[in-house]
Amino acid sequence: MPEIAPLLDSMAEQARRHFRQQGIAEPIVVGIHSGGVWIADALRHRLGYTRPMGKLDISFYRDDFSRIGMHPQVRPSELPEELDDEHVLLVDDVLFTGRTIRAALNELFDYGRPASVTLAVLVERDGRELPVEAAIVGAHLELGAGEQVKLRGPEPLRLERVHLEGGN
Repeated sequence: MPEIAPLLDSMAEQARRHFRQQGIAEPIVVGIHSGGVWIADALRHRLGYTRPMGKLDISFYRDDFSRIGMHPQVRPSELPEELDDEHVLLVDDVLFTGRTIRAALNELFDYGRPASVTLAVLVERDGRELPVEAAIVGAHLELGAGEQVKLRGPEPLRLERVHLEGGN
């Protein structure tokens, strides 16, 4: 598995370039619990951003409860500012099917109407079910049908390949 620090450095450079081209000085950084919050915090520090960071727990916005069940540790979402007309950098650890991002967007729009939302993910993998694409990506990983990638942390952050029961 790739090391986290170089991926974060690459993501920070991609974010600088992206927001400079858009003429955006400093977006509101919002991480999706839990891994996305860890990555968002690390990115925010690398970018030198000073605005307070937001945290989303999208548990109640998921459309796949019957398949994955409720997460036992639902946390409240925390958004430090109004989102209306703001630029948001939405951060998650792994982009797989796109369903987590869809849920996060639904929740964000319940808090206000951002001017733009830019998606950043540490790892993008194949298997998209929804038309979701990240603008900022640390790494793309090809995994088998019986494999997942998990972010472990918060200190130290590390990626781990997980083989699922009954997987190939």
